[in-house]
Amino acid sequence: MTFPLRNLALAAGLALLATPLQAEVTIRYLASQGGLNPHELAAELGYFDGTGITLENVGYSTGGPASLVALAGGSVELGSAATSAVLNSIAAGNDFVAAYPSNGINDQVQSVFYVLEDSPIKTVEDIVGKTIAVNTLGAHLDYTVREALHQKGLPQDAANLIVVPGPQLEQVLRSGQVDISAFGYWQTTFTGAALKTGGLRAVFDDTDVLGNIAGGFIVLRRDWIAAHPAEAKAFVEASEKAIEYARLHPEETKKIFARVLAERGENPDVAQYFAGYGIREGGKAEDRDLQFWIDVLERDDAVPTGKLKVADILYNPGASPATN
Repeated sequence: MTFPLRNLALAAGLALLATPLQAEVTIRYLASQGGLNPHELAAELGYFDGTGITLENVGYSTGGPASLVALAGGSVELGSAATSAVLNSIAAGNDFVAAYPSNGINDQVQSVFYVLEDSPIKTVEDIVGKTIAVNTLGAHLDYTVREALHQKGLPQDAANLIVVPGPQLEQVLRSGQVDISAFGYWQTTFTGAALKTGGLRAVFDDTDVLGNIAGGFIVLRRDWIAAHPAEAKAFVEASEKAIEYARLHPEETKKIFARVLAERGENPDVAQYFAGYGIREGGKAEDRDLQFWIDVLERDDAVPTGKLKVADILYNPGASPATN
């Protein structure tokens, strides 16, 4: 009389197979014009298959600070912003965690401050009183200008920054509406297209000012990580894996990039200028990526000394979600 037991075992096995291995989680996010974040590349590569994670693009971000506002308000599950903007947001009371470095700067991938070839602007000292186009205020380019001026012993507000969307940076420079256009490290597609036309000259870049460092982070809410620890870990690991894929397979990545841009209704031709994510091998953050900007914010009395600690901010899957 073993059949009933065998049937019970079979039923239990079928029930187990019918139970999802992971909870179904949708991660809403804002995309960047002309850009493809590592988690988007991870989705295209199938790295989220079997994790229960689905990414949902709910529109475009005008810049990192706007992305963080959306994250704080709960209209998205992840934000993407320059490190300085992330730290300012956390200091202001938002319980965010820097999940992984979304991009970085090195000799191949960097933010460059361009002028027209015949411009008299040749050094950082020459930008005093000049108008600089940046994609947003309070983020990487803004703080790079401040730090560049500080290192020269000049007032940090000595240049005039105005907000110009990435696709218009070349246009406003060539038309003389600004003296300088700052093309961010995440905008290498726009940079490549502008340089192909010619007539531009670089004055300085952010690696001159900051060295090799992560430029920004993908940010998650701490309560979301606590509610979805397995999915948070899978999300970060898949995104880091995509960063490494882009480093090892640049041409294949450009093809994916072009296809996604075309599907969004953007110009796929700019994908040929994608120079990589600029993040060190393995796609992981280092303490300096955050500590450099913590030191700057403390020096400028923007945050109280000791208020921000790398160990509290940087995602650590081995830590308790409530205190990570």
